[in-house]
Amino acid sequence: MQTGSVTTPFGRRPVTLALVKRQIETSKIKPGKTADKWKVFRDASEARELLGLQDRSLAVLDALLSFHPDKELRQDAQLIVFPSNAQLTLRAHGIAGATLRRHLALLVEAGLIMRKDSANGKRYARKDKAGAIDSAFGFDLSPLLMRTDELAMMAQQVVADRFALRRAKESLTICRRDVRKLISAAIEEGAPGNWENIEAIYISLVGRIPRSPTLGDVNSILDEMSLLQGEVLNILEMQQNDDNNSTNDDHNGRHIQSSNTESIYEFEPSSGTKQGATPVDDNPANWKPVRSFPLGMVTRACPEIAMYGPDGTIGSWREMMGAAVIVRSMLGVSPSAYQEACEVMGPENAATAIACILERSGHINSPGGYLRDLTRKAARGEFSLGPALMALLRVDGDSNRRTG
Repeated sequence: MQTGSVTTPFGRRPVTLALVKRQIETSKIKPGKTADKWKVFRDASEARELLGLQDRSLAVLDALLSFHPDKELRQDAQLIVFPSNAQLTLRAHGIAGATLRRHLALLVEAGLIMRKDSANGKRYARKDKAGAIDSAFGFDLSPLLMRTDELAMMAQQVVADRFALRRAKESLTICRRDVRKLISAAIEEGAPGNWENIEAIYISLVGRIPRSPTLGDVNSILDEMSLLQGEVLNILEMQQNDDNNSTNDDHNGRHIQSSNTESIYEFEPSSGTKQGATPVDDNPANWKPVRSFPLGMVTRACPEIAMYGPDGTIGSWREMMGAAVIVRSMLGVSPSAYQEACEVMGPENAATAIACILERSGHINSPGGYLRDLTRKAARGEFSLGPALMALLRVDGDSNRRTG
């Protein structure tokens, strides 16, 4: 392979250190390395978005590869092609001259080809007495051979991301359908609950779905839609339990009215201990588990907690729980209150509760009493972190009333 020394572009085109580095790297391709040029082209096509290329760029690359006489790119072979612009235009399906030059520059910038310019900028080859090419000036395909493995990995990642996006879209479609039908059924059958507000949250989530969503967009909305679905089911389940209790009380000759349905917008009621409130059950076997939520959702709903993490960020539950201990002390929550919350809710949920309290600290008079109240409710199975997170993710006026 003719690599020659590092060369600079002809005319006004500047040389960059990246170009120099690339030329040095291509001169160190592993001896004997080969690759199917069309396999490399397919990998580059799959990875075009990661490479910053357009479809026209790929058409130009296809045309350049067609001027290489062999099916394989080989380290010990001539990898410089030297077609004229007119020839390239013809094989690139009649692409305009200015467009051709722009996409050639994009291919160079993406590191898929290199220019090896002659003294006058012309593209040509010199042959020896035996008729073999001695030296050539044009476009060097060596970077494609050098990056064969990298391009294959990039292509595989793109395919995997595309598959993950398709699966996430399917999950979001199913979750979206379920939430819509559950809300409609609850409204039509007159189930108790603030269904107008819940429906408004649903409509807001659907309205945030971009026309061309990324995997991150879909996962973010799917997290919140799943949370909304869980809260809808929670409200319906609580209503069913109330109905069952009411039926049992009727059989016993008693009638107790209850309106304990949670609103999706309510954080939780006051931080003070209510008269006659049930203390936390000392038997852990009677505690009802509080489901935890994705860390990403918690940090989006409660961004202020991040400043208490290492370097002002939180990347794991360990860091989240460490930040919660700092915030607990800052808010004046006693160690015993926080320990009790960890035992009842679990350490992740207790840290989430602290993050939610921090986010609304201006509306809470007694954070310690507030946490103890949440812990009691969690032990009785009457508390869910879902409404708190939804209220913070979807700011609503009702969630900003003063408590404590």
